[in-house]
Amino acid sequence: MKELFRQHSFVRFFFARVAAIAGTQMLMLAIGWHMYDLTGSAIDLGLVGLFQFAPALVMTLAAGHVADRWHRARVVAMCLLGQVFVAIFLASASRLDGVTRESLLLMSIVLGAIRPFQSSAQQALIPMLVPSPLLARAIALSSAGAQASVITGPAIGGLLFIAGINIVYATCAVLFCLATVMCVFVRYEHIVPAREPVSVHSLLAGVRFITTNRMLLGATSLDLFAVLLGGATALLPIFAKEILHVGPEGLGLLRSAPAVGALIAGVMLTKRPIARRVGRKLLGAVAVYGVCMVAFGLSSSFLLSLVFLAISGGADMVSVVIRHTLTQLETPDHMRGRVAAVNNLFIGASGQLGEFESGLTAAAFGPVGSVVIGGVGAIIISIAWSRLFKPLALRETLDGAAIKA
Repeated sequence: MKELFRQHSFVRFFFARVAAIAGTQMLMLAIGWHMYDLTGSAIDLGLVGLFQFAPALVMTLAAGHVADRWHRARVVAMCLLGQVFVAIFLASASRLDGVTRESLLLMSIVLGAIRPFQSSAQQALIPMLVPSPLLARAIALSSAGAQASVITGPAIGGLLFIAGINIVYATCAVLFCLATVMCVFVRYEHIVPAREPVSVHSLLAGVRFITTNRMLLGATSLDLFAVLLGGATALLPIFAKEILHVGPEGLGLLRSAPAVGALIAGVMLTKRPIARRVGRKLLGAVAVYGVCMVAFGLSSSFLLSLVFLAISGGADMVSVVIRHTLTQLETPDHMRGRVAAVNNLFIGASGQLGEFESGLTAAAFGPVGSVVIGGVGAIIISIAWSRLFKPLALRETLDGAAIKA
């Protein structure tokens, strides 16, 4: 741990990311609650996710190209500045009671267009800030810090609802400002690559790299399908209001619960990185995630629901650290931005399309049925991927060894 904190640029980036994710979590909590309070529609909650995913899909390949050519910390800073303006707009409109369903969807589109550039740049940035032997620990610590933000962001956001939703949006703006300033002071040796004309061939380089590597293809698609089916985040306002009867304060705790488990797991992985049987542990973590989603969907106890969500967060953290470390170690630096863009597209699809899928299935089967069906789907995906992607299932260590037969 001490070695990581001697990497000063990594430390600045770490705290910038913590502040930014806290702001993002508070912002999405507020937008979700605001939308459901205005319309009472599960479909509209799903549309918030869909309207973020659609522009992200369009921008992803360009975002990867930008991350491989420009100074990555500055790209992140510009994206954070854009989110400052979104939060200020929503704070001002809320104070004047001017927020509508359409304005929330419009801001969702803006956020969706910004985030591919931020995600691609920051994911490709970490290997430039720490030596290779510290990479797994850096990713675990960074992920743990992110989860700490996911805990505190929604919890504080839920409490700030007492003062008014405009105060929640204003707090998000402050956090994004702080993160922007810290990113400006992140330093690393940026070597401008040889000029490569922007073409379909260069934009699709990340796609080709992943699809020709069975291990990476299995790891990235695993998250896409498992979370696409098993996610329940979009439905948490319904669970909080109509099933568990805990209001916006309880919603904040429900949003935070997965991060509690993830934070605990992340701290453990920072101290004791996974060294053996990483492929099987990755697939096992996805199966545990699915089981927890089934249990959460069937629970009518607020306390038990928090426990199941916390365990699901711990399992997801194991999956995230293994997948991200494998991706960084398998990818040369000049390709990391474009590979990160494709990876983030998979993650974005799993999260934002998953929210839309949850809204549709909740409208058809009810919120409980939607979550239970999704959890079972995640379990099935874990079993299927263990057979479809043998290089992933047989991966023994992060640095490349396979399990011996």
